[in-house]
Amino acid sequence: MIENITLFPFDQYWWFYGVFTLFVVSMLALDLGVFHRKAHDVSFREAATWSVVWVVLAMLFCVGLYYYSAWAFARDPRLMAIAGFDAVAAARQVGLEFLTGYLVEETLSVDNIFIFAVVFNYFAIPAKYQHRVLFFGILGAIVFRVIFIALGAVLMQFHWVIWVFGGFLVVTGLKLLFAPEKPIEPEKNFMIRLLRRFLPVTPELDGQKFFLRKNGVLHATPLLVCLVLLEMTDIIFAIDSVPAIFAITKEPLIVFTSNIFAILGLRAMFFLLAGVMHKFHLLKYGLGIVLIFVGLKMAWLNEAFGGKFPINWSLGIIGSVLALSVAASLIWPARSPAHEVK
Repeated sequence: MIENITLFPFDQYWWFYGVFTLFVVSMLALDLGVFHRKAHDVSFREAATWSVVWVVLAMLFCVGLYYYSAWAFARDPRLMAIAGFDAVAAARQVGLEFLTGYLVEETLSVDNIFIFAVVFNYFAIPAKYQHRVLFFGILGAIVFRVIFIALGAVLMQFHWVIWVFGGFLVVTGLKLLFAPEKPIEPEKNFMIRLLRRFLPVTPELDGQKFFLRKNGVLHATPLLVCLVLLEMTDIIFAIDSVPAIFAITKEPLIVFTSNIFAILGLRAMFFLLAGVMHKFHLLKYGLGIVLIFVGLKMAWLNEAFGGKFPINWSLGIIGSVLALSVAASLIWPARSPAHEVK
């Protein structure tokens, strides 16, 4: 983007945020109120269908954003007054930034799938209730992402924050590459202990209810405890993902829309991939390399390339790293515990 110029200032495009938010709310209402009104096991076919739906919607939005941006930029006196400004080229940049940001967010969401599977297994949540937990978990994740994106948009105005965010992403990527994985211990989670202190928790489920009243006393069910833990882990992931996408683009509207589209497709991705994620054991190294790259892009590469590292290069590098890590996982499968040397 053009340095120090915001293509989508909030005072001009507040209605865009409003329309997009209305779309998201409508899709969520349709999801829970119609397609998942009754608790049921999500089949592979259903998960695959919804995964395709969300990806297609994201791609249609990307195309629409490109054409709308080209039209709007050509009619914006503020932008057309800039010598050499090309509305079509700027719109192409917007489309590529959305696509790259969406790819990064979808990739980082893979870690969430691992966490979902572990937490559901720990609390013994039946498959037919998992969608309800994920629905409200995603709803909460959207709220927290909006808060983080708003804060990020304000903080990114200070140059030193760019260095801090970039360094944080590099360190996080290095930890993924070299630090040993730590097991999840829900009982040691601060929010879980706080919840148990103020609200008694029933040992058993009561259908898909989050709360249960016993002898006049309100109790939380394991579904609520599971939801709280998932929400806390998503906040931790947001600390990585929001700076990562700000490394791709400085436009809050692109950060917001690409982030939300990735989150909306996360539930379907979980039910589609949860059973085969163990096959992609080298993907975490790909994620680590991607985080290091976007961190370097934010803190160094953008300035080294005259203010903006080419977005088509970014998309190619990120896509290639992820494709290679997936391919390597399939070519060199992980050794099963049964074949390990004792």
